[in-house]
Amino acid sequence: MTHKREIQGSVVKISGDKTASIVVERRVMHPRYHKVVKRFKKYLVHDERNELKVGDQIIAIECRPLSKTKSYRLKTVILGAK
Repeated sequence: MTHKREIQGSVVKISGDKTASIVVERRVMHPRYHKVVKRFKKYLVHDERNELKVGDQIIAIECRPLSKTKSYRLKTVILGAK
């Protein structure tokens, strides 16, 4: 059994049918200034049932490539949008 990478982020855009764009924030130490800074990256996530809304906090799991840029699918919704 292979280990699938999981990412946690918030939905920023519904990017078409069965696709949502999420942003993942990570905190890293700056190499020179030794201060914690935020780094962001966007991923496309496959949402089979079109249940996501902008503002949802989700967990996505790595899967086979579903398109040129989409390699994650929705695992769970942690917190719904307000």
